[in-house]
Amino acid sequence: MIDVSDYRKYEALFRHFEAFSAIPHGSGNTSAIADFFVEFARARGLEYYRDGANNVVIRKPATKGYEDRPAVIFQGHLDMVAEKKTGAQIDMEREGLSLYRDGDFLRARDTTLGGDDGVALAYAMAVLDGEVEAHPDFEAVFTSDEEIGLLGAVALSPDAVKGRLLINIDSDEEGVFTVGCAGGVRSDISLPLEYEEADKSKKAYRVRLYGFKGGHSGVEIDKGRANAVKVLGELFNMSATEDWRIATMSGGNADNAIPRECSAVVIAGEDFPEKFRTVLERRKAMFAVMPDLPHTELRKMDKTGRTLRDIEPSCDIEIEEVALPARMLTDGSHSRLISLLILLPSGVIAMSRALPDLVETSLNLGILRVGERAEVSFSVRSAVGAEKKKLCARLSEIAAGLGAEYGERGEYPAWEYRESSHLRDVMVDVYEKMYAKKPKVVTIHAGLECGIFTEKLPDIDCVSIGPDNFDIHTTEERLSIPSFVRVWEYLKEVLRNI
Repeated sequence: MIDVSDYRKYEALFRHFEAFSAIPHGSGNTSAIADFFVEFARARGLEYYRDGANNVVIRKPATKGYEDRPAVIFQGHLDMVAEKKTGAQIDMEREGLSLYRDGDFLRARDTTLGGDDGVALAYAMAVLDGEVEAHPDFEAVFTSDEEIGLLGAVALSPDAVKGRLLINIDSDEEGVFTVGCAGGVRSDISLPLEYEEADKSKKAYRVRLYGFKGGHSGVEIDKGRANAVKVLGELFNMSATEDWRIATMSGGNADNAIPRECSAVVIAGEDFPEKFRTVLERRKAMFAVMPDLPHTELRKMDKTGRTLRDIEPSCDIEIEEVALPARMLTDGSHSRLISLLILLPSGVIAMSRALPDLVETSLNLGILRVGERAEVSFSVRSAVGAEKKKLCARLSEIAAGLGAEYGERGEYPAWEYRESSHLRDVMVDVYEKMYAKKPKVVTIHAGLECGIFTEKLPDIDCVSIGPDNFDIHTTEERLSIPSFVRVWEYLKEVLRNI
């Protein structure tokens, strides 16, 4: 077990976190972790529910004296974004995480940590395991596949949820209470491709663009971080006059994570590496933030005029000669693929007109795979339903113009701010008494499952909180241990005072 001897009082929390972290639980791979929680409930004689989508609900009766208080839900999701460092020797489909302590942080070796949303699982397990002396009827609602479209929450029957006070523990900044969020949808574009025999008079090179910051597309989309897939597309477009072809190309691992790297195998002449590095240096001198906005809006977002070199100082390129593949894209398919990458927008589309510094509408080109077809996946978000539909229609038009197919999946509604909230009032009051300061109450651009729950159960009252967790959805993810235990103490006090 990780050494938390200086946090002996909280060893159970870390033990729970380590237990489920040993089980692979990337999005789309949640059956085993659902089994784990079913067995956890059975071993303690607790009532539980599991559905075909791998959602799990576990209930624990109120402690003595709290039987007449309203039931409280801790809600989180079972899946994590399973990212690993290039070259890491771990199969995240079959192997669990290797946790370690780095000073005041909990991390995972060479991979994402899964603090998003392991913190919710650990907190709920502690309540279910009897580590809280006073609480009302308690319900742990664990949904599946949140990271790929809130799929579990969409599939969950509203009859499975008994409580009406829901604390979603899927936020990543202590002292910030989220009470509303944008809606969203996953958009997919599929471009058919044609190939021809590779030109044997040329050489093959693997081009890998790497070292980008990446990040969560709902949280960091307005930070000016570059998208490795888009940048490599721009580099290829800047090299359009050269005599070369793409054989294959891929980048990104999740549609809601900003791609940190992108690679391609190209067939070109011997001078390609030198020329392409020159093209990269030209691109580094250009604006880092290149959203599909008027110039005035661009300047508002990036007032310093930072270049790609400024905003992504660690980005670099690796070009190595590889074995010549059997085929390469035809000239027409090569051009259509590059046109697709250039024409597709990615980033902030509009800022909120009502709330300062809040993104209203955005999209993230998160995944590119080139095989028989070029498959591109987006996470589209907006606080305004009509704007979300307008942006999706634009993607559809771009796809149609290049002979590609367009589809949507996993649509989820916005979570609208509730004027009157008993749960919010109690949580704010407890926070002020514990910390002698007010929490920050906000609405956000990232999607949360609360939108699904409020649509299915209009009378449910939701607030989202969480401890400090940094660089989520990246291999630099780290959870603040002091914040993790402080939020636990806070949640216990909320359960006593609800």
